[in-house]
Amino acid sequence: MSTCAVLVILVPKKDGTWRMCVDCRAINNITVKYRHPIPRLDDMLDELHGSCVFYKIDLKSDYHHIRMKERDEWKSVFKTKYGLYEWLVMPFGLTNVPSTFMRLMNLVLCAFIGRFVVVYFDDILVYSKNLDDHKVHLKSVLDVLRNEKLFANLKKCTFCTDKLVFFGFVVSAQGIQVDEEKVRAIQEWPSPTSRFVNDFSSIAAPLTEVLV
Repeated sequence: MSTCAVLVILVPKKDGTWRMCVDCRAINNITVKYRHPIPRLDDMLDELHGSCVFYKIDLKSDYHHIRMKERDEWKSVFKTKYGLYEWLVMPFGLTNVPSTFMRLMNLVLCAFIGRFVVVYFDDILVYSKNLDDHKVHLKSVLDVLRNEKLFANLKKCTFCTDKLVFFGFVVSAQGIQVDEEKVRAIQEWPSPTSRFVNDFSSIAAPLTEVLV
């Protein structure tokens, strides 16, 4: 038996496969939070100014690259119909996992960040002003990732292109634009035909409570 055993959750991915997560709310509530600076999206986009060639790398099994602290594995126990198991690597769901992984990426790629690389968790974008520079930049990044045993998900990588989508924005040599797929739902939203809003009082209840 374990005092920390939690349930397993399967979360669907965009490609139709499933990601195994654990419901860590109980242990997260009593965990001392580790804060590591997360880069601002607008700052990252500003760094791409003047670039013409891009390469996007998506890491495979990102959080699982980090070993759990020895003797702390029991805190990650999860239960299945086959019995109890504990994680030896960082699982999805623990509150400090994203910050810990972001710190790892900053340490691994610190020599390149701000020069020709931006990193946001498991997404790495290599940017260059011309193809010759891009080859040198890309080799430098891939050599470091290989040495650190960080492997890419080939299906989700974008190779040597002059245009790609990065966090909802289309990045190209012409500049940065909003991805049309992200705003299409708003553009195609039907115009209201009456002033009636179903269950408006329930929807607006939080606003009403603030005003009272």
